[in-house]
Amino acid sequence: MAIHLITDFGLEGPYTGQVLARLYTDAPEVPAFSLFADAPAFDSRLSAYLVAAYGKDTAAGDVLLCVVDPGVGTDRAGLALNADGRWFVGPDNGLLAIAAKQARDANWWRLDDPSLEASATFHGRDWFAPAAAAIARTGEVPGKRCDGPPGIGAEWPTDLAEIVYIDRYGNAMTGLRADGVPAECRFDVCGTHVNPGSVFAAARAGVPFWYRNSNGLVEIAVNRGRADMLPGLALGTSVAYAAT
Repeated sequence: MAIHLITDFGLEGPYTGQVLARLYTDAPEVPAFSLFADAPAFDSRLSAYLVAAYGKDTAAGDVLLCVVDPGVGTDRAGLALNADGRWFVGPDNGLLAIAAKQARDANWWRLDDPSLEASATFHGRDWFAPAAAAIARTGEVPGKRCDGPPGIGAEWPTDLAEIVYIDRYGNAMTGLRADGVPAECRFDVCGTHVNPGSVFAAARAGVPFWYRNSNGLVEIAVNRGRADMLPGLALGTSVAYAAT
């Protein structure tokens, strides 16, 4: 049993540490880790595909505390989701929607309102973290069951043919699960044809290729180079594939 934190808080500053400290205070017996601190800032749609992909590598019963929340302090709800035995906690802005869509079994709860002492600008620490800790500690959700998924994110595709994350090496992750893509297909990325590869060293230096990354998503990379240097490639850039 563990709690995994996925946020857009960034790799610097106090915010991730403050949330982890709150988790330790509320559930000191449950290990808590920062899994992702640089999800696309303010973008719950792109981040939702990362939540779904990285959630699959956690153990049954684990809790993913997910905070990409530009609507913090508004009347949007807080949610808990159980998807195939894993728990997800976060705001009602679509951030948890893709994890639910990709699950065989998904059940929703609406969290009780935050305490009066909760900061209106830090619900990640003062609302969602205590809820995640309670679920991890007791298996009970501090809230009520919902009759089906929320509306936000309902129209988003189960797989997204866009760039959803760019890592420090310039590798560009898409929202497409590689299992649903023909292994020998060719991608068109900003007008550049990108052929499949297996590992970085198998590709010629400086030549872009695509591969199945360690979390099962299609990723665009350049051996000893940066895919994000391709003209026009950025978060949200569309990609397309065709048989070779």
